[in-house]
Amino acid sequence: MTKRVCIPEAEYQERLQKAVALVQKRGLDVLVVNSNEADYANVRYFANFWPLFETAGVAISPTGKAALMVGPESLKYASDRSMVQNIFQLMEYRESADPAYPELKASTYTDVFNSIGVKGKHLKIGVGGYLVSNPVQLAGLRECYPEAEIVRADDIMVALRSIKSEAEIACIREGLRITEIATQEVIRHIRPGVTELQMVGIAQKTIYENGAEYEGLPMYVFSEKSTRHAISRSTYREIQEGDIVQLNLSAKVDGYSPSIGMPISMGPLVGRKREIVAFGLEAHRWTYGQLKAGVLAADVAKNFIELFKARGYYDNYLYGPCHGTGLIEVEAPWMESSSNYPLKENMTFQVDTFVSTETFGIRWETGVVIRKGRSELLSQPIGKIVEIEV
Repeated sequence: MTKRVCIPEAEYQERLQKAVALVQKRGLDVLVVNSNEADYANVRYFANFWPLFETAGVAISPTGKAALMVGPESLKYASDRSMVQNIFQLMEYRESADPAYPELKASTYTDVFNSIGVKGKHLKIGVGGYLVSNPVQLAGLRECYPEAEIVRADDIMVALRSIKSEAEIACIREGLRITEIATQEVIRHIRPGVTELQMVGIAQKTIYENGAEYEGLPMYVFSEKSTRHAISRSTYREIQEGDIVQLNLSAKVDGYSPSIGMPISMGPLVGRKREIVAFGLEAHRWTYGQLKAGVLAADVAKNFIELFKARGYYDNYLYGPCHGTGLIEVEAPWMESSSNYPLKENMTFQVDTFVSTETFGIRWETGVVIRKGRSELLSQPIGKIVEIEV
């Protein structure tokens, strides 16, 4: 039996110790990171726990003690799965249907903090995953600690998650390997008359058969005008001869969620469609050559925009050229014209080249890791223009 690619247990403890150093540096009395089912990354990073229906949080003290906070229904689930075994049920982490659980004797943030040695009233509480921390969670903190200073601490999580271990990179590489298989299966089955959703079903079946734990993103197959969408969902539309079809497929491996995106043509690719596909591929390949440790991210992004301008496609630019990837397919840091950070070894990115017109769009996308003097492609090279015989 092939050994499963995953994060070793010891790495979770190492992550806590790295967090402690940043908590101490920020002068925090406690760090609270929150997650939900859709954006589970911060909690899974420390506990390998992925909430379902309910939400979850991890509290970390400056001494390295940690506690997992879950909703009323998740205690046994968390006990079986979590790397953090100090677990509390809090009403603040209940599901959005807002059940009352009148018989439950729930814990409070005070109980959690006491368990990890955090005492006092005048605390400085850092909150990571602030945008997915809901109002009930923040209100619960303020109710327990009305004299506390509550500050955003997303920077701590970005710092921790931006630089990947070799085990994390192995998970991303494995996710891409499985996604490649799914991509080829969709290409093998696609034909005029099938629906976008049927092709998503082929991809889903394939990733599970080949070792994925879940989709790395809500996978999509778009055709014709839907390919203009930067974010969208597949439909019951039947794919037709002459359509341009956009694939973006992804397999999640131990939480890590890279994707592969490529356009295909139902029949010969001609005219404006071929021009846009070819330019997108040129821009995509150009980006690989810019990525290496020490390069300023903003410079890559600015020069990417200049490439669009030079080729006459600036009106077709929306974003690019890269975004971080890891436990979430799209995660910080983004690579934008305002991104004044240097690329560092073992940062991982999706090279995401999106070009949209009024009638169709295309995306070339796959994962890379930053190395000294170069970028390393984590999938097989993409870039072959696929034209389906119909």
